[in-house]
Amino acid sequence: MADVLASDGGVVHLRPILPTDADALVAFHGALSERTRYLRYFGPYPHMSDKDVERSTNVDHRNRVALVAILGDAIIAIGLYERLPDEKTGNWSNSAEVAFVVADSHQGRGLGSILLEHLAGAAAENGIETFVAEVLAENRGMVTVFKEAGYQVRRSIDGSVLHLEFAIDPSEALLSVRNSRELASEARSVRNLLSPKTIALIGASTTKGKVGNAVLSNILNAEFMGPVFPVNAVHRSVRGVRAYATVRDIPDDVDLAIVAVPAVEIEAVFDDCLAKGVKGLIVLSAGFAETGTDGFDAERRLVRDARGHGMRLVGPNALGVANTDPQVALNATLASELPARGRVGFFCQSGPLGAAILGEAAKRRLGLSTFVSAGNRADVSGNDLLQYWDSDADTDVVLLYLESFGNPRKFSRIARRVARNKPIVAVRSGLSAARNRATHDQAVDGSIAADLFSQAGVIQVETISELFDCAVLLGYQPLPRGPRVAIVCNSTALGWLAGGAAESEGLQVGEQVDLGPGASPDEFAAAIRTAIESRDVDAVIAIFVPPIAVPTRPFAEAFRHAASGAAKPVLTTFFGEEGIPKALEVAGPDGTPVAGSIPSYPDPERAARALGRVFRYSQWRERPISNVRRPPDIAGEHAAELVASRLATEPGGRWLTDLEAAELLACYGIPVVEFREVTSEDEAVAAAEELGYPVAAKATGEMWRSRPDLRGVRLDLSGPKSVSRGYHDLAALSGQPLVHVQRMATRGLGCVVRVQDDPSFGSVVSFGLSGPILDLLGDRAYRALPLTEDEAVALVEAPRAAPLLSGTATSEAVNKDALAEVLQRISALCDDLADVRELSCEPILASGRRAEILYARVRIGPPPNREDLGPRRLR
Repeated sequence: MADVLASDGGVVHLRPILPTDADALVAFHGALSERTRYLRYFGPYPHMSDKDVERSTNVDHRNRVALVAILGDAIIAIGLYERLPDEKTGNWSNSAEVAFVVADSHQGRGLGSILLEHLAGAAAENGIETFVAEVLAENRGMVTVFKEAGYQVRRSIDGSVLHLEFAIDPSEALLSVRNSRELASEARSVRNLLSPKTIALIGASTTKGKVGNAVLSNILNAEFMGPVFPVNAVHRSVRGVRAYATVRDIPDDVDLAIVAVPAVEIEAVFDDCLAKGVKGLIVLSAGFAETGTDGFDAERRLVRDARGHGMRLVGPNALGVANTDPQVALNATLASELPARGRVGFFCQSGPLGAAILGEAAKRRLGLSTFVSAGNRADVSGNDLLQYWDSDADTDVVLLYLESFGNPRKFSRIARRVARNKPIVAVRSGLSAARNRATHDQAVDGSIAADLFSQAGVIQVETISELFDCAVLLGYQPLPRGPRVAIVCNSTALGWLAGGAAESEGLQVGEQVDLGPGASPDEFAAAIRTAIESRDVDAVIAIFVPPIAVPTRPFAEAFRHAASGAAKPVLTTFFGEEGIPKALEVAGPDGTPVAGSIPSYPDPERAARALGRVFRYSQWRERPISNVRRPPDIAGEHAAELVASRLATEPGGRWLTDLEAAELLACYGIPVVEFREVTSEDEAVAAAEELGYPVAAKATGEMWRSRPDLRGVRLDLSGPKSVSRGYHDLAALSGQPLVHVQRMATRGLGCVVRVQDDPSFGSVVSFGLSGPILDLLGDRAYRALPLTEDEAVALVEAPRAAPLLSGTATSEAVNKDALAEVLQRISALCDDLADVRELSCEPILASGRRAEILYARVRIGPPPNREDLGPRRLR
């Protein structure tokens, strides 16, 4: 079962057909137009026979699969596939015939392509490789669905009938089509919430201080451009606006419903909203997941009911949404003060924090395009808003305050794409799902967050203050093209402070011009202009804090004129002001700040920190886009069969044995140094003879794995006697007869690669050098999967101890390309096999020639979710 988004942003529920759907199926078929029935069934077919109804609603969910799209209680579309017999053997083939039909009133919403995606997903799980379809040549709509699906379709024609055939393997083209449709539908669903033509406020109150009164006041005061319909069962009007007893009584269509009634009364409004064709809900009401288990269950019912009625949901416990576009003028929030019109989009979860954010943005004169405070984030999430802002021409910068990720893998995928064109600044406070972990674990969480944000091109900050520091720079000044900074100041002390802060951020202070405390506006303007024109300068920090009170206007005008039209960013500490001071703004036609306005910071250190973060983002954006490379020599089918066979006997998952883990890695060209499992001295000697001397003997059991003291290992065993003695010692030490005999690897530098499930970020790969001190310091670098070629190389270079890989006075450089190759192959394995939950290769001995894995562990089990792995669906 899945909730999916149609191309118009509306929600549809998809599920397998059931025998109990017989009456609904007959009603669906009876409501189809003659034309639609003709195109689907190649004839009139006005009534379904009892036999056809029975066959259609009773499927085996393997060789015959039928899915229905549900809105409310009605079927609005149906799709099915039926496996075809092999003409030669009479057995089932690996091909199936696929067909679907959509209700006339819902055609053009992209439901056919969604059904095709989900049927293909089900077919692939059941071993079907190819779909075929018979379509009337005049059925252009159906032909278009197949043509635009991203499959490589082979066509032949027999009279008026087209025969279509295509493999259903998910190619790059298919995934690209899926992702572009996902972007369009999710962006449209958010646009429905942020740009409604009409609004109903359910729970509008005549009592001041009530939520329903406050939000109506804010909507009216913002001068929303469409009609607003208060819903109040008792009063005929609220705040002078005609009120209605229910949503159903409203005479006009309703695009957006804002709900401000107690949690226990919300379910009663859904049928009315469905009858009015409401596209979205904003639930301001509290009393859901934040209250405990019962509230969480109520919240799940709320989302289920909203989606079942075709609506997206913001909230519950939300502050609301705002759109400053003068053609919309929407303030559907509980905050009476909104920032001015601007080009910055803002998403946060916390309602109280959202109000503070809006107030702070207004104080700093940072203009916003749109704002969403999603509260409990039960449905609409930060991922949805990223999809919207990516395609929104009125938004240039994205700000996020995230307390958790609903779908980390999807966030990484979307953020990488969006950040290529629009900067994303995110506060990562509270991202860990386990807030009371030990200090070490919190530090690890911080490292993972920093590395994964950096990988996706997201500018990471620690506080709301730093968020706005970056936002005012990104929103009004160009990106720096390099690290060279010129500092123009009238205070020696502040100039040196700015220089030190800039260098600590990795910037280079090329010029530092101290004009002295008596500098005039003209002197400032000339110095700033000279710095901007210099080929050796990429950004300018201007500091003006005079020792005595002087008029500010002449200096502000000098700053603005000097920086006018500059292709380099100019930042300032201007009288200690914060944000976009009125004196330093370049005003647009509506009087709000526009590009070219100069941001001011209370102290030069904050200016340098903001510039440093923005420069690192600019560097990331300038890098060529790197692709995920799949190594050619992969036995993916064998690996999938290996994992599936183990899970078939233990569905809950388990650790693979050492031999199973080595076999799985070998499928992806990741060989573990050859070893044998032995249980006697004779077997140990025979294994050593087979592998070739010298060999190593290793005790088995968890306490002996990868110990830094090597107590459970005997190395460089060069003959039968030493192998026999080593076996005897290790069997006695471990208390068990099982010992590994392994070919000696080339001496090298020990490294560690691990893949783990992180509760906040999903599957994460880490790399570091091995050793107890490095483990204690947590010197590991992290990346989200899958890795591109450049990301694999960068991950090898990322740990603080990575310079050791380049060689020292006493050691040779290792083959870092071989390490990057191991990372790419592990990435491909984990990307293909979602049931691999943990993987560890430790140690990996990296030498000048190769990288050899001495030991590997793999745990398999059902993944926490498959939200970003299959056909489109809402979480």
